[in-house]
Amino acid sequence: MKTMNPEVRGRGRRVGGAGFDPALPEDHSLIVAGVLRDQFQCLQAMIDAVPVVSGAVVDGVTTLPAGSPAEASAVLEAGALHFAFGIPQGMEGREGLPGEAGPQGPPFAQAVVDGVTTLPPGDPATVGVSFDGTDVHFAFGIPQGQTGAEGGSGPPGPPFAQAVVDGVTTLPPGDPATVGVSFDGTNVHFAFGIPQGAKGDPGDVSLEQLSLAIAGTSANSNAVQPLPFNATPNYDPDQFQAVIDKMNELIQALRR
Repeated sequence: MKTMNPEVRGRGRRVGGAGFDPALPEDHSLIVAGVLRDQFQCLQAMIDAVPVVSGAVVDGVTTLPAGSPAEASAVLEAGALHFAFGIPQGMEGREGLPGEAGPQGPPFAQAVVDGVTTLPPGDPATVGVSFDGTDVHFAFGIPQGQTGAEGGSGPPGPPFAQAVVDGVTTLPPGDPATVGVSFDGTNVHFAFGIPQGAKGDPGDVSLEQLSLAIAGTSANSNAVQPLPFNATPNYDPDQFQAVIDKMNELIQALRR
C-alpha cells in the first residue's frame, strides 16, 4: 500500500479554510480529500461573491474643452452598472469659403419710427434700425437740452377783476395755517387751510355727575311695542295675561 510522505501531507493540509491557494495541490502529491474540498469551497465562495450586473445606465455625458482627453467612469450600484462619459469638444474648423451672393431683398414700403426716448443732457444721440421684411423701423434717443440761463423780469401782468376763495380746509389742531394763491389771468384764487382749535377744558358738570343725574330718571321706553288688540267685552284670561306681560316689559324697559 502506497503511503504519503509526511512532508507532503503537512503541505497538503495548510489550507485549513484560510482561502483559495492556487499552489495546491502540489505537483506529484497525493490528493487529500480535505485539501481538495477546501479549494472547491473557496472557489465557490469567490464565484458567489462576483456581483451580478442586471443593467447598465448612462448617468451623464459632459462636454470637455477641445483637446482634452476623453473620460469614462463606471460604478456598480445595486446590480446596475452606471457610466459617466466626458467627451472633448471638437477643434474649431477653418473658415469656409465665401458663399454665393443672395437674391436681392424685397423693397420696403415705408419707414416707421417705433419710438423716441429722451436721454440725459450731454449724452450722445442714438438711433436703432431694424427691418421686418417690409418696413424699416427706427428708434431714436435724443438728449435733453441743457438748462438755460435764468430769464429776466417780465412785463407787468394785467390787472385782475376780483379775488376768489376756492376753498377752506380744516387742519388738525396745532398745524400752521396755510394759504395758496394762483392767478388765471383775470382773477386771483385763494385756498386757505385753517387749523382746528384745541380741545377745551371740561365744563362745570363732569361726565360722572351727568351719569349720576341720569341714573335717577327713567330709561327710554321706545323699544316697548303697543298691544296689538283691543279689549274684549267679556273677561278673557289670555288677554288679561298679555296686559300683565306688557306691563312687566314696560317696567323692565324703564329701569336703569
